[in-house]
Amino acid sequence: MSRIHVTTTVNGDEVEYLCEPRETLLDCLRDHVGLTGAKEGCGTGDCGACSVTLDGRLVCSCLVLGAEAEGKKVETIEGLADGDTLHPLQRKFIEHAALQCGICTPGILIAAKALLEKTPDPTETEVRYWLAGNLCRCTGYDKIIRAVMDAAAEMREAS
Repeated sequence: MSRIHVTTTVNGDEVEYLCEPRETLLDCLRDHVGLTGAKEGCGTGDCGACSVTLDGRLVCSCLVLGAEAEGKKVETIEGLADGDTLHPLQRKFIEHAALQCGICTPGILIAAKALLEKTPDPTETEVRYWLAGNLCRCTGYDKIIRAVMDAAAEMREAS
């Protein structure tokens, strides 16, 4: 089977890689690009640990083929901070102790960012609904929801 050459933009940088036709975007990001923030929790799109955005759309990267990223814009957890300056969501997750083992955290942060870009002033119900595809076995979600709501308020004040 011949490998496919892919040119894409990842976190604002042009990236090229070779992948097998059946290789997932998650595996390409981890194995070919060296970005290991997105995690494989289930491999079936049920847990959200591998969430990234693809041309602004929230996707489970375990369900997208690496070849599908050709010419598209991918955003991962590694692109959330601005250098050493954490994104408000990252800071609020720390302040609210909204993480424990960390497996789900990158996917939840990417999903929360996608929500806040679409809905800057979400209700708690909207946050819970939006993050329903991201499973966490450790935190019980309450601290996660509070962190997202607090980050949303801070981001609204800043803009």
